[in-house]
Amino acid sequence: MTDDYLSRIGNLIRDARKHRGWTQTQLADVLGTSQSAVNRIEKGHQNLTLEMLARIGEALDSEIVSLGGGPVHLRVAGGRQLSGSIDVKSSKNAGVALLCASLLNKGRTTLRKVARIEEVNRLLEVLNSIGVKTTWLNDAGDLEIVPPEHLDLGGMDAEAARRTRSIIMFLGPLLHREDTFALPYAGGCDLGTRTVEPHMSALRPFGLEIKATAGEYHAVVNRAITPGKPIVLTERGDTVTENAIMAAARYDGVTVIRNASSNYMVQDLCFYLDLLGVKIDGVGSTTLTVHGKAEIDVDVDYAPSEDPIEAMSLLTAAIVTGSEITIKRAPVEFLEIELALLEEMGLDYSRSDEYLAENGRTRLVDLTTRPSTLHAPIDKIHPMPFPGLNIDNLPFFAVIAATATGQTLIHDWVYENRAIYLTDLNKLGGRVKLLDPHRVMVEGPTHFSGAEIMCPPALRPAVVTLIAMMAAKGTSVLRSVYVINRGYEDLATRLNSLGAQIETFRDI
Repeated sequence: MTDDYLSRIGNLIRDARKHRGWTQTQLADVLGTSQSAVNRIEKGHQNLTLEMLARIGEALDSEIVSLGGGPVHLRVAGGRQLSGSIDVKSSKNAGVALLCASLLNKGRTTLRKVARIEEVNRLLEVLNSIGVKTTWLNDAGDLEIVPPEHLDLGGMDAEAARRTRSIIMFLGPLLHREDTFALPYAGGCDLGTRTVEPHMSALRPFGLEIKATAGEYHAVVNRAITPGKPIVLTERGDTVTENAIMAAARYDGVTVIRNASSNYMVQDLCFYLDLLGVKIDGVGSTTLTVHGKAEIDVDVDYAPSEDPIEAMSLLTAAIVTGSEITIKRAPVEFLEIELALLEEMGLDYSRSDEYLAENGRTRLVDLTTRPSTLHAPIDKIHPMPFPGLNIDNLPFFAVIAATATGQTLIHDWVYENRAIYLTDLNKLGGRVKLLDPHRVMVEGPTHFSGAEIMCPPALRPAVVTLIAMMAAKGTSVLRSVYVINRGYEDLATRLNSLGAQIETFRDI
């Protein structure tokens, strides 16, 4: 085998081992070898026989031999109605925020039902590389996080850090632990220019100064600088708000944050911090008052709420395939505008009485869809900060509008490039006209037909394309779907449980 193939296979083995929650020593014990041998294998420094590959694959319940090291693709047999019921999984965006927030706590954090997605995997790789011990406790996704007394920031896995934008949320927790530190540039979806300046403005009142050089953010903290007045965020962004909250959580004083996001992941972060003893007034509003603690050392157990964006994904799949399904545990307070708009467009559905999520705060319902004849809305569809239509839910209305009668204008004013990716629906028979980088006009109804498409590099448009393929006649192929795995756990398998026919494969 060439060194390149050995490295790719080693990365696959490492990812499969971490997904199972094993250490190198645990895998070595099962294989009857040494930890150092497993380490060499994962680094691509040891030749492997087919027998050894098969043994590793069996031990990790991962088809390493047949999958190879290439990108993952999806083959979709479309035109199938869905049926049955499905539970919404926990919030991806809350999960990654809570992983970052665990750095605030010197004690043990246990998070319940964390989504096992690539974004989480990358953050766990980063946390492990700086000395944080993380352990998957069971198949339900419960995760234990134990920080070390001193972080090894010099050992940070830079490659993993660059593959996630969530790394930017290390700034708030780290500024209280380190006087100087460096972080790799944040990566993630390709959504055009997304400046980190709002983060800098939010954290300067805590003495943080950043210089960007040689692919890294170099941070210096001046302890003499503390918030002397309310912090006004220049952008009501979710991660910006979370960074400011985490910085305020370890500041020994009271911090007022204005123009704060009140979105679902921000609320989950506030509920978690409450368990850490950090009192936050105004949760759910745009003004937060954080009563910080200089030291936090408690063992906590927290269950993040369900993901409204996944709920919208499932709802969209039901709508465009004309299906009757029940979506259980949908966080209704973060879907109310979307549901009101869908009612206006003619969606026939029912909802259960409300009940509380495991965090004891978030309101949930079960939604049952029925086949409906939709028409275009009177006004354009555009996102707004919560409680408006969620920016991450906007792309789903492109494929919904494609099934509705009439023309729908969709205005994605936040991101420079994301609307462009919605024109991929045209390759499946859609009529989506790009008016400018922020606006598309969608004309329906559409009779989708199968096609082979390269997956868009942005998460939500990628899922929109997959859902359109589910509604299309014939067979479609969506190539290189890593971006979907960044934000969804076993999406194809879960859709198949409802009657979809989606096959995961790799090129041989």
